[in-house]
Amino acid sequence: MTSAGFNVTSSLTLVGFSSLSGHSSLLFFVFLLLYLFVLFSDSLVIYIICSQRALHRPMFAFVASFLLNSLTVSTLTYPKLLSDLLLSGAGLVQVSRTLCLCQGFFVSTLGGASFMLLSAMAFDRYLSICHPMHYAVLVTPAKVVLMLLFCWMLPAILVAVSTLLASRIPLCRAQLNRVYCDLYSLVSLSCGGAEAQLSRLYILLLAAVIVYPAAFLLFSYARILFICLRRSRSFSSKALHTCLPHLLVFFNFTICVCLDLLLRGLQSNRESDSTLITSILMLLVPTLLNPVVYGLKLKEVFTHVKRLLSCRRDS
Repeated sequence: MTSAGFNVTSSLTLVGFSSLSGHSSLLFFVFLLLYLFVLFSDSLVIYIICSQRALHRPMFAFVASFLLNSLTVSTLTYPKLLSDLLLSGAGLVQVSRTLCLCQGFFVSTLGGASFMLLSAMAFDRYLSICHPMHYAVLVTPAKVVLMLLFCWMLPAILVAVSTLLASRIPLCRAQLNRVYCDLYSLVSLSCGGAEAQLSRLYILLLAAVIVYPAAFLLFSYARILFICLRRSRSFSSKALHTCLPHLLVFFNFTICVCLDLLLRGLQSNRESDSTLITSILMLLVPTLLNPVVYGLKLKEVFTHVKRLLSCRRDS
């Protein structure tokens, strides 16, 4: 079984860097600015939630944890992308199989945890709006901690099994047409056989697990909408306003994931520019929009963001 390093194609080099000779430096600085923006915006919102006692509530704990996921994924992928851009003249960028497996494990784990956290937010909003009299009893700090641990540990355990299976598969090809390493793409490089089929099946089951948190989330917000339709306009407006950022992030994340999975299924094992583009979108769109949505659409957070930035400007 192969465990040696192999070549992984730099996705951005493959789709256009070779034809855009002399522009790789510009693209490097563009993505560097995007990375710095993600670092700043995620860190700012997390800092505000942690430093303001008024925001020490379950919903904001889930938001901070979700943005911490986003920040971690960015740290695991953007620096690799930037190094690939610097080495784009070579066409291919060398990466060890172990490093690729590690990146695939963390990206898949944090992606699954993000779906779980979005479901936890939906459950929190459901209890807060539909059962306000029992909310303080049902959602205690201890239960919030347990929910956060569950949201991180369950995906980590499931993805760890998938990563172990992927590490045992011999590879017959060495080129990944992606911006970053992920387990499904790694398994697609295998020589086939029972182990490859088992690993691919397990990864598809992991993807199917996403359906359950998503279904629970949609059910929770459907119940919230039903309750809002029966209440006063002011109550409905306030309730829907607190739910809107979570729904925007959920649909943004879900559309990117579904588009990626759909194109993988249509393209099968063939390399394609379309699957490469979706890998770029999977990296850029959620990490850029998540802090913007939560920083601007959550009124409590936006108030503190304006206050903090105005104080720094005055000083």
